[in-house]
Amino acid sequence: MNIVMIILAVIGGAVLNMQAAINGKLGSQVGVFRSAFLTFSVGALVTALLIFFFEPKHALTLLDVPKWQLLGALCGVPYIVVMVLAVQRIGAAVATVAVIFGQLAMSMLIDNFGWLGNEVIHFSMSRLGAVICLGIALFFIYSSNKTHTKPVEKIASTASE
Repeated sequence: MNIVMIILAVIGGAVLNMQAAINGKLGSQVGVFRSAFLTFSVGALVTALLIFFFEPKHALTLLDVPKWQLLGALCGVPYIVVMVLAVQRIGAAVATVAVIFGQLAMSMLIDNFGWLGNEVIHFSMSRLGAVICLGIALFFIYSSNKTHTKPVEKIASTASE
């Protein structure tokens, strides 16, 4: 079952990256906040339908849980806005690896300290190695971006000549 969850997480990451690339292009044409609004509006509609048709009954409602747990809903807004901006400027690969680096670093802190009610999973040398490897990957992907792309101004001036 864990392998299935890992595969689903990889698929989810791939779809999330497709979303970032599409939203980056959309945001450059209609605006960052309009692009983010569309993402959240469609997401809210689809999620409402999923809740209506598939969500089982739970003992608690959103009004019954500790209020700090509702703050998680706000965390998606900066992610979407930042990705719409970042993909336009640094590309999908660099933006994605940078996000994953941030996710990995924060998740290790959450695990190590048991923050937000999560089970404690202590920091280890292999986890440190993973962070270092991802940091190195970010460096190389970013470096290859700089050497293989023309600045937007040069592309625009070349196209008008």
